[in-house]
Amino acid sequence: MSSSSTKLIILDRDGVINEDRDDYVKSSAEWVPLPGSLEAIALLNQAGYQIAVATNQSGLARGYFGINDLHAMHSKMEKLLKPLGGHVDSIFFCPHMDANGCDCRKPLPGLMKEIALRYKKNDSTTPLLGVPVVGDSLRDLQAGVALGATPHLVLTGKGKKALAKGGLPEGTQIHEDLMAFANALLQDRA
Repeated sequence: MSSSSTKLIILDRDGVINEDRDDYVKSSAEWVPLPGSLEAIALLNQAGYQIAVATNQSGLARGYFGINDLHAMHSKMEKLLKPLGGHVDSIFFCPHMDANGCDCRKPLPGLMKEIALRYKKNDSTTPLLGVPVVGDSLRDLQAGVALGATPHLVLTGKGKKALAKGGLPEGTQIHEDLMAFANALLQDRA
């Protein structure tokens, strides 16, 4: 990344930061951090990185939980991060289902475009050039790569299935979990 760019990392939520569930994470009680994920975010914060979360939350459109439930999940995440010296700078979510035809549901790049605008990354063709995007599914990576982000797959959540299925974007780096990603990134930048 150039020295003028924000030190930004984009993370998916379910399966990267917290445990994923086939029946959706519907409440703060069901929002359970993956081992080491919050510590990884704190480590990245302490190294000067801003963390943006980009997450599909179709459970809203499906009526499985409400907006207040989603805010409670994110409040829990922030509360657990605080004593570790970590925080999430921003959270972008798509509340839609595939059938809604929006442009914000990953793998479409709408959330990533919002993040690029928020962080004033104005290069029109690759506004997220060099920004790591970390996910546990192909759709997470495709959304970021569409705007020039560097893809990183974690093997937590659905990551092992995504790796086995193949078809990952060229240059995708594979990490055991979010802490392994953080350690690799910080070692590369040292």
